[in-house]
Amino acid sequence: MSAAPDKWRPSLTLVIFTVLATVGVLPLVGLFFFRLYDNQLIRQTQAELIAQSRVLATIYAQEVTARLDSGLTLGADVPPNVLPDPGDQVTPIRPALDLTANDLLRRRPDAQAAPQPAQPAYVEIGAKLTPIIRETQKVTLAGFRLDPQGVVIAGRYEVGQSLAHIEEVADALHGQYRATLRNRVPDRPPPPIYSFSRGLGVHVFSAMPVIVNNRVAGVIYTTRTPSNIFDHLYQERAKFVLAGLAVILGTIAIGLVFSRTITLPMRELIDRAARIGRGDREAFRPLRHYGTREFAQLSHSFLGMAEQLARRSDYIATFSAHLTHELKSPLTSIKGAAELLQDSFQGKPEGLTPAEQKTFIANILSDTQRLEAMAQRLRELARAESLPQNERTELAPVIADLRSRFPASSIEASGRLDRAIGMSGEKALIVLSHLADNAMRHRASTIRLEAVDERTTLLVTVSNDGEPISAPNRDRIFDAFFTTRRDQGGTGMGLAIARAVMASHGGSIRLKPTDEGAAFELQFPIA
Repeated sequence: MSAAPDKWRPSLTLVIFTVLATVGVLPLVGLFFFRLYDNQLIRQTQAELIAQSRVLATIYAQEVTARLDSGLTLGADVPPNVLPDPGDQVTPIRPALDLTANDLLRRRPDAQAAPQPAQPAYVEIGAKLTPIIRETQKVTLAGFRLDPQGVVIAGRYEVGQSLAHIEEVADALHGQYRATLRNRVPDRPPPPIYSFSRGLGVHVFSAMPVIVNNRVAGVIYTTRTPSNIFDHLYQERAKFVLAGLAVILGTIAIGLVFSRTITLPMRELIDRAARIGRGDREAFRPLRHYGTREFAQLSHSFLGMAEQLARRSDYIATFSAHLTHELKSPLTSIKGAAELLQDSFQGKPEGLTPAEQKTFIANILSDTQRLEAMAQRLRELARAESLPQNERTELAPVIADLRSRFPASSIEASGRLDRAIGMSGEKALIVLSHLADNAMRHRASTIRLEAVDERTTLLVTVSNDGEPISAPNRDRIFDAFFTTRRDQGGTGMGLAIARAVMASHGGSIRLKPTDEGAAFELQFPIA
């Protein structure tokens, strides 16, 4: 297997730190969205001007209505599409200025000389409302001008001059409310950070017509600078400090959670993997802390796999040592007998007699048969440890094959033999054949099988009336190459193969205690 390319990769700690740093910096990115906040402050200013203008417009309209009989001249007729519906109980004017659109105009043009002075009655109304306007300015900081025909009749400046040439005033003189944003020049240059805000460089102008008898009686022309966003932030500094602390503490908390649930368990698992690679068997113990459910599952799977591979490696090493020992004896015997036969055929003085030659040839054949039996067992063991592939069978036909394979034995079977098990008939026959062969080698005349259905498993008890197994050997009978009948051709692999077949299919086999003969309990998985 080729190794992964040796290139730079960010560590998990670096990735988590980058994410947390990005989250922490996000509030600072909000500085670039000051214009949106500016826009909200501008609309708030427009709403305040609308409310203030409407109050003054009502007072002004009452004064004009009271003087209509004295020959006061009204302005232009209001178009029908501009007049509110008489049936409407409310006719709100909603602030709609948008700093992000194209509503920003040049600086307000200067006032011009009036073509003709205002009528004395309007001048009288302006003088009467001037104290109200000035008291209002003290609180609202808004500038007010009352203009019946485009001529200023009240205010601090430009009284007697005309504003009729200004766009918003011209629209109001025709009965249409109009508000605009215009550039302004600050009294002094703002600090560099103030460049984030456009609201500092504009004025909000509101021109509200005064309607009397469906004609324009005047215009309430107001202006005000929007609230300073930085002043607003300074006034709310305590909240922003708390918000910043909350972000910092939240970032630290998230970092600690990430560290405890992901980084620390991952580092420990990496250390365990390195220790396992060095052969440290203590590394198979569970981790001190798993963090998350998924990481716990990953750790359990990894450590379980590593431990299973280690056991498999130990098994292979032990098996190889036993196999080498088992093969060495017959091979040594065959080699010695062959060398003696060779010397005899070459006519050496110490040659063998014909009877001795026959004995050595018989020994060679016997050892060869033993090697063949051992090779057959090894093939069966390899097949036994192969993974099952959707296997299914019933025990009834398997037992029929077992009887034909051991015709000299009395094989009795009872119980749920028609229950399907998750194992092929061939492998089930291998298990039962080794048990039967083992029983025959220990002088059993009858073999009994009893199957009991236990829903998830089929419990099969295989017993015989042969020689009992001695207490010292009961713990070793499933070990590979352990046999008490080596002189009779036993390989000591039969029960090991049976256990391997059962284990590979999710079943089990164990020796049951019994007073006579031997009994084994097999648990076959249900198909």
